Amino acid sequence: MMKTIEKQDVEYKSSWRDEYLKWICGYANAYGGRLYVGINDNKEIVGVDDAKKLSEDIPNKIQNILGIVADVNILTDSAGSKDYLEIIVESYPYPVNYKGEYHYRSGSTKQELKGSALNKFILERTGKHWDGIPIPKVSIDDLSLIALKRFRKEAARSKRVDEGVLNDSTEHLLQDLHLIDDSTGLLKNAAILLFHPDPERYVTGAHIKIGFFRGDDDDLAFHDEVHGSLMEQIDKAMDLLTSKYINYAISYEGVSRRETPTFPEGAMRESLLNCVAHKAYAIGVPIQISVYPDHIVFWNPGELPKQLPIEKLLQKHPSLPYNPDIANTLFRSGDIEMWGRGYRKIIKSVLEQKQLPPRIEYINGLMLTYYADAQTQLKMEGADEKVAQIIEYVIANESINNTEVQKLLKVSKPTATRLLKQTEFWLEMQGAHGRGTHYELKWKAS
Repeated sequence: MMKTIEKQDVEYKSSWRDEYLKWICGYANAYGGRLYVGINDNKEIVGVDDAKKLSEDIPNKIQNILGIVADVNILTDSAGSKDYLEIIVESYPYPVNYKGEYHYRSGSTKQELKGSALNKFILERTGKHWDGIPIPKVSIDDLSLIALKRFRKEAARSKRVDEGVLNDSTEHLLQDLHLIDDSTGLLKNAAILLFHPDPERYVTGAHIKIGFFRGDDDDLAFHDEVHGSLMEQIDKAMDLLTSKYINYAISYEGVSRRETPTFPEGAMRESLLNCVAHKAYAIGVPIQISVYPDHIVFWNPGELPKQLPIEKLLQKHPSLPYNPDIANTLFRSGDIEMWGRGYRKIIKSVLEQKQLPPRIEYINGLMLTYYADAQTQLKMEGADEKVAQIIEYVIANESINNTEVQKLLKVSKPTATRLLKQTEFWLEMQGAHGRGTHYELKWKAS
């Protein structure tokens, strides 16, 4: 029995067929991998006939058909009676095709890249991004004066663009923002999206949908669509959210009246800007914001960088914009930061309002869900009643220790210790064991 554990970058085949060159192509286009020939699906070594000849033929086929080089090794089972092959494939920095087909290893499956997925892959492998592709038949005169004025005003406030550039011609400004392709002199996709009054003439789905639902059964009460340049969409969408969709709780401090939004405005704006800056516009689907009585969902048809998994988003991380030209322009206007601090600003905003950071999921795109109260969110995240009480206490008081858990829940010290262990998804132990040990939220507001 083969001891090697099958992983996402390992494939087993009982015998060789030339169609397995597609798997090798998929490895080369992804992260590399190993293909074992002479091992069946049960990981049992069945061996191959004439391993020596195959070890010479397969590298030639790989080189002639795929144009790459792979190591092919002859291995023998522990009894020394059966030979099998190990084909080691490295990841290649340029696109590799099999007879004009581009295959890619994703998870434990191989897929053929087509359409927008293929375009995106080829752009990435050639060091380009979709928002940097030039568009013909669109001139600077076609751009929105309102959108350009908005940029100049905000950029002057942010002081991230030289005053002389802001007061110069639009062409000079766009060149300074790297929104004109140097080799063709054409406007880039980013320029069309950011400043054209109707970018949907060129980019399908380049708008934002907002809807209010009465309950989780998707009973739509009312909705809006926000069109126009991205510069204008940002302000229009935020105005709609704060004036029409987000309810405000009224309280008083002495005789002063205070209105607190159900969902913190700072976090809402940051989530909206993240959607606009990191959306995969080539997919042709609009950003969708779904508002419910007790939660709000931001959905963006985009992808996270492969080196930045979802669980790392709420931690400090480098800036890896999906659309570098769009992100740079929004940075220069002062709308966003490009230091990977967007989610830290979200955390600061929600904690100030005594709420938890949003749930982050990937469902055909990146989805952020904010809850109006921690209790509802904790229930959705699988916390039982006692664990939820501990976490709510920390949200209100910043920390908790074992003695405080005993008093809060009227339980023994061993029980408090056991319950605190169940909070590790939300809380982090601070200090050495024993006196002085306490627990705080994993996410810091700074």
